[in-house]
Amino acid sequence: MSSKGMTAVPEVALRSGNARPMPAVGMGTAAIPPAPEATKDAVLAAIEVGYRHFDTAALYGTEKPLGEAVAEAARRGLIQSREEVFVTSKLWCTQCHPDLVLPALRQTLRNLQMEYVDLYLIHCPVALKPGPITFPAKREDAVPLDVEGVWRAMEECQRLGLAKAIGVSNFTTKHIDKVLAVATILPAVNQVELNPVWQQRTLRDYCTEKGIHVAAYSPLGGQNFDGTGNAVMASEVLAGIAKARGKTVAQVRFWPAGRLGFSCGMYSVLGHFSDVR
Repeated sequence: MSSKGMTAVPEVALRSGNARPMPAVGMGTAAIPPAPEATKDAVLAAIEVGYRHFDTAALYGTEKPLGEAVAEAARRGLIQSREEVFVTSKLWCTQCHPDLVLPALRQTLRNLQMEYVDLYLIHCPVALKPGPITFPAKREDAVPLDVEGVWRAMEECQRLGLAKAIGVSNFTTKHIDKVLAVATILPAVNQVELNPVWQQRTLRDYCTEKGIHVAAYSPLGGQNFDGTGNAVMASEVLAGIAKARGKTVAQVRFWPAGRLGFSCGMYSVLGHFSDVR
């Protein structure tokens, strides 16, 4: 980072697409309960301390404040331009239809006030009836996912330059197999929950073999939906390791991610994490 006194965040060159190298540590903008009003200030604060990778989604309701924060950071001189940040967004399940992918991305870009996203992901391997974005999903709204049609539309987003790279999120090996069977552009990333209590070794090995980068969300552990509990931060094992090394649990959780072939992000607009050197 150019900021004085900042430690440079390692970057990962994606093997598919035209995106700039992806910073290996990022900040997510989802929260339970949703807090879009807190996003702009949180992102600005994150940029000030050196974050350059930000994750959002149509579902989160945070695309607009994220875009506003990036624009304001450029006006303040915190960054030189939008090109200095890596922005990821995602296609929600109600938009997982071949004819809705491109319009959904165009709406995301309007929300962000940007000409492109660095990475565009299919949020889940699920399709719901077209309609307003809602969560949680209703079982009766589920419809068959047209993997080939949706992925072809994702590829068109990249060809048009609206997404520098494309990928998936929450996909298992079987889901990815279906994408690879029809893909002319390979998924650059599979973003999944990954932390010490959910290590996903089989999926990581599979993605490494296929040249797909694994990005971790909730690397410090996700809260339960009632906002309580965190098996990672409450781990007695991690607490013992942290105490022995004079570090926090958050610091010891971040083993050298690059060596294991994945990068780390966080699903909280108010969260932060450290990389142990």
